[in-house]
Amino acid sequence: MLLASVFLVVGLILLVFAADYLVKGASSIAGTLGISPLIVGLTVVSFGTSAPELAVSVVSAFSDQADLAVGNVVGSNIFNVLVVLGISALIIPLVVHQQLIRFDVPVMIFLSLLLYGLCYDGDISRVDGMILFSLGVIYLLFLLRQSKGEKNDAVLAEYEEEYGKTSEDPKWLRNISFVVLGMAGLVFGSEMLVRGAVTIAQFFGVSELIIGLTIVSLGTSLPEVATSVVAAMKGERDIAVGNVVGSNIFNIVLVLGISSIVAPSGIEVSGHAVSFDMLFMVGVALATLPIFFYGYRVGRLAGFSFVLFYLIYVGYLILEATSAGIFPGYRQVLVLGVVPVIGLCLLFVLFKGFTQPKNPV
Repeated sequence: MLLASVFLVVGLILLVFAADYLVKGASSIAGTLGISPLIVGLTVVSFGTSAPELAVSVVSAFSDQADLAVGNVVGSNIFNVLVVLGISALIIPLVVHQQLIRFDVPVMIFLSLLLYGLCYDGDISRVDGMILFSLGVIYLLFLLRQSKGEKNDAVLAEYEEEYGKTSEDPKWLRNISFVVLGMAGLVFGSEMLVRGAVTIAQFFGVSELIIGLTIVSLGTSLPEVATSVVAAMKGERDIAVGNVVGSNIFNIVLVLGISSIVAPSGIEVSGHAVSFDMLFMVGVALATLPIFFYGYRVGRLAGFSFVLFYLIYVGYLILEATSAGIFPGYRQVLVLGVVPVIGLCLLFVLFKGFTQPKNPV
């Protein structure tokens, strides 16, 4: 048990530092090749912060730990919106760029619904994975095309400050070393984390899905936490929001897409994940649209609500896993009380967003 805990902690540390080195090296190389900081931020960095999820899910799929692979992505997407965005908004109210409302958030919602539909039969087959991966390539190409026409000086300045100028000294050896070290760290870190997580799940009699939805997803989301929180503290609000939305999209189309393609027989999805956790992920994705649309901002109240909802969700998972006596009552309160109230509030916010004047950015 002690060894498994060490594997889990060391694996998480390796994943975080490896992703950071990978992003640094890849961003610098891209800048040296003349790629703008905006494109780097929308592609290399968003993918880089999803690299831990990719490494863990691929290793889990190969190791026949399907619940861990699925729980990692679903849990990370939930955590990204409710905790990463929530904490960032508590630091400073986040301004949401108009393109996110018109395109990226609807894409995230569509892909969340599509993933649920693909999983409804109990697995993500290789064909399903190819569909997701193809959509990911199309999304990347669209981002590249859109970013070339970016004229918003404030957005360009944010990405320039965050990811550096394209004319900086190349330092090829250092940057290539960063990429190689980052990739190696992701491989070893993911293997250690998966081994530790599976052992801990077996020791406590908790399902791998629960471990994936909580401990593993929290650990693999640390790069998103660091990127968005630091960006929020610097006042770079487009990066804070765009990083979360972009990472959630990449988690679905690339992480699960690639994992199901390389897995020997696709990825099996448990009934619990389909009937509850994925539905919750879809609900969280849908909830972002009215909140983002209302004044094109995420205020501190919304940020606090996001974090509170995540704690309620984790509480549900813990009570269910431990078969606590209060779980039936807790579930009934959520289903009959909390969920309807949240739904009505979101409809009200969406109505206000349509009827009140806004200052889009």
